[in-house]
Amino acid sequence: METDFYKLLGVSRGATDDELKRAYRKLARDLHPDKNPGDAEAEERFKQVSLAYEVLRDPERRSRYDQFGVDGLRGMGSTGGGGDPFAAAGFSGLGDLFEAFFGGAAGFGGGGRGGRRAGPARGPDVEISLTLEFEEAVFGAEKEVTFRSAVVCETCTGTGASPGTTATTCVQCAGVGEVRTVRQSLLGQMVTSRPCPRCNGSGESITSPCDACRSEGRVADHRTLRVTVPSGVDTGLVLRLSDRGSAGPRGGPPGDLYVHLEVRPDARFTRQGNDLVHELHVSVAQAALGAHLPLTTLDGEEEVAVPPGTQSGRVVRLRGHGVPDVNGRGRGDLLVQVLVDTPILLSATDERLLRELAAARGEDVDPPDSGLFSKIRSAFK
Repeated sequence: METDFYKLLGVSRGATDDELKRAYRKLARDLHPDKNPGDAEAEERFKQVSLAYEVLRDPERRSRYDQFGVDGLRGMGSTGGGGDPFAAAGFSGLGDLFEAFFGGAAGFGGGGRGGRRAGPARGPDVEISLTLEFEEAVFGAEKEVTFRSAVVCETCTGTGASPGTTATTCVQCAGVGEVRTVRQSLLGQMVTSRPCPRCNGSGESITSPCDACRSEGRVADHRTLRVTVPSGVDTGLVLRLSDRGSAGPRGGPPGDLYVHLEVRPDARFTRQGNDLVHELHVSVAQAALGAHLPLTTLDGEEEVAVPPGTQSGRVVRLRGHGVPDVNGRGRGDLLVQVLVDTPILLSATDERLLRELAAARGEDVDPPDSGLFSKIRSAFK
């Protein structure tokens, strides 16, 4: 849709009210659906022109449109970017703009297109949190969750009417669920619709309400459900369980249940995407000479090969021992980060052997400490 309302009407941005009115009347006469029956393009153009005039003839709306464009039509400032101007302003398209300005599905000549369907409203969604152990998140789990929400009233089985009675057709909207108002405009009759205030859009009236739920058809209660947690989930992921939320009023469809996941940390592993990281501490001798060390992974016992001459920080990769991809695209790896531990407390034998090694390799080291503190330290070895 053309979003330059001045261009739509064929006037300048400084056009007076009279100029706007004359331009609109001329275009409206040419494009009116009664003059162009079956011409969808003319009808769409007619609606665009009508919307442009409706905005520009109102001083406040025109001022906000001049400052912010379509983005300002709901009191929003400019988004400063490209993209769909209706989406940026909170509208999904031309129909939403008509609804904002004309109060509902609008039609011309005494009949509007569309309109809402009568029936009970959908129940609200429910959001809960679920804490998982680390291995439950990695491999998946079945968990029970208990939460409070609206459930179907057992007394009236969700109808909202006392047992033995039924709801009747709403006398105000005749079961349609909406009421329409006709008003005169420059183009003739304009029809607007809104939910029926008597039945709240359900199309039904209850003359004998259920005592247990007071005609709501639902009551608040605790519910317990089993949730299937897929493998590979992580903190921040949200599971959506369709139709597991609060029951709708008077038999309306239930909402959805959203489960926000939180995973407890593990003492052995940290997670990096679908990979796991484990710190393996080795001695100087093991790093220098090499070693094969046992490691308990999430899949059981494995052997990690530490090559001779391994430097601190080296990573040994165990493929396929990480986290399964939540979308089923394989599995990550286990990254074993080797950390070489330098001995701190040395026995006399340890110190002698290290000095002999340093001498054999021609490495300069500090001489033995022969002071008082060294003697005291040696006495406790």
